[in-house]
Amino acid sequence: MKAQLIDGKRISAEIKAEAAEEAAALKAKGITPCLAVVLVGDDSASQVYVNNKKKACEAVGIRSVSHVLSGGTTEEALLELIAKLNADKDIHGILVQMPVPKQIDERKVILAIDPKKDVDCFHPVNVGNLHTGGEGFLPCTPAGIIELIKRSGHSIEGKQCVVIGRSNIVGKPVAMLLMQENGTVTICHSRTRNLAEICRGADIIVSAVGKVNTVTADMVKEGAILIDVGMNRNEAGKLCGDVDFENVKEIAGAITPVPGGVGPMTIAMLMKNCNIAAKIQNGLE
Repeated sequence: MKAQLIDGKRISAEIKAEAAEEAAALKAKGITPCLAVVLVGDDSASQVYVNNKKKACEAVGIRSVSHVLSGGTTEEALLELIAKLNADKDIHGILVQMPVPKQIDERKVILAIDPKKDVDCFHPVNVGNLHTGGEGFLPCTPAGIIELIKRSGHSIEGKQCVVIGRSNIVGKPVAMLLMQENGTVTICHSRTRNLAEICRGADIIVSAVGKVNTVTADMVKEGAILIDVGMNRNEAGKLCGDVDFENVKEIAGAITPVPGGVGPMTIAMLMKNCNIAAKIQNGLE
């Protein structure tokens, strides 16, 4: 294997250790960072995500509070719960696990969360801060991608960056963060023409479309950095990303594996955001 393997497990462990130190420092000042997680319904994948977040909180010394609601919960009831959490001074971060059942408007839920407690960075106020360079939270997965690149010893400044995918969760925000690091960014998507040609000019490729073999070896230039955000199953049922890992690793300069690359970073950055939220709400940030 030629490419450097970017180890998301190792880097996420570093960030969690830093978060644990920060949480301990806050506790020494009489502040216990606290994350409230709300799960509506019995989606099995969402349950796994929520349990993983609870375990991460315990590991770094952040208090967690869970609210598990039935799948038939009304929009009004959920919004009432969010209002109570907004008003609770001991709760610093609020995370409503998506997706929510169809009777609930996801946008209303996002808008209902106090921006200072929006540790997922979905509220328009925080999205606006991201796009204008203002202070506030950074979205967890995109911020984790930047940390993967930088902590593995690579500079973004002056690099040609291609982001494949234009979602509000990953594609758009990671493009903004790459630009803030002085990268030159091209956003590609399902209607992009000549995707392979565009990718061949990239120093850094971030693929976040959820499609097997979106990026193949013929699309990658020698020494490029590949960040694979995809979580897919191939024909054999094996977990894989968007990138043809086995072939691309022989050409790339650095590459993230799936699993073990971007995935672990999301929760690590969430822990960091919880500490930031506690500091903001106590006038320390």
